Amino acid sequence: MFSKRKSNNINGWIIIDKPAGITSTGVVNKIKRAFSAKKVGHAGTLDPDATGVLPIALGEATKTIPHIMDEIKSYHFCVKFGEATDTDDAAGEIINTSNNRPKDDKISALLPKYTGFIEQTPPNYSAIKVNGVRAYDLARSGKHLKLRARSLFVKELKFLERVDEDHALLQLTCGKGGYVRSIARDLGKDLKCFAHVKWLKRIWSGPFELKNSISLQNFDEVRELSSLKQLLQPIEVGLQNLPFVTCNTKDVGHIANGRSIIVSSTEIEADKTCWVKCDGKALALGTVRDSQFYPSRVLNI
Repeated sequence: MFSKRKSNNINGWIIIDKPAGITSTGVVNKIKRAFSAKKVGHAGTLDPDATGVLPIALGEATKTIPHIMDEIKSYHFCVKFGEATDTDDAAGEIINTSNNRPKDDKISALLPKYTGFIEQTPPNYSAIKVNGVRAYDLARSGKHLKLRARSLFVKELKFLERVDEDHALLQLTCGKGGYVRSIARDLGKDLKCFAHVKWLKRIWSGPFELKNSISLQNFDEVRELSSLKQLLQPIEVGLQNLPFVTCNTKDVGHIANGRSIIVSSTEIEADKTCWVKCDGKALALGTVRDSQFYPSRVLNI
């Protein structure tokens, strides 16, 4: 009889600079095996060919993933003009072509249309579920899809550089659920030239930045658990964009048992998600109402 491999109780974040050619789930599996961790998850999927910031949560940090996913994210991406593909990126088959090439001023003038709250239709090759089936599975089987448009908040869409006649670099900063491929596709339609994403890199996601990440190759080269632990960022790093309240050591037991405590802060909007800490350590996420903190997710650390 084979014995199960012992799992380690490890809490915190690993920020990976994901390379192209691997799924986000594939990265999670690598991290899980390396740490022999009980619980591991990621805060926002990147397509297999996309690169950049992929926050990986371990242990109790997984409880904070929904709040990280709700935060603003930013991407650098290259648009190729003159070709539309069935996947809206370079991995797909070309389905339309054009000899038209937009001028820089035409591109810049169009970008404000894509800021604020917009309606965006996801790519057919996406993880959106249609009657319980992933859209990309239906698309691969030849099904004709007409996905519903979804609301997306775009903080900024900025023209960065014209690489050559066929390519331009842009930066998208947006909320949860944004598809860069859809932005490129729709720009191509509006500019009457067709377009798709040539490459895409996420440069930050909420509090996590590319400069604080580690490449997957460098991570794979670390073998000792003690060295791996040095790469961990604390749970509190992922919460730094959320408001917080503090408590005394005498209240720690109440929080651990899911009971509310009295707090002095009156600056947090009622029922707005926040977190409570003691001596710098995060104890729980919850809400404040009538000078009391009500825990909703207790961090058992």
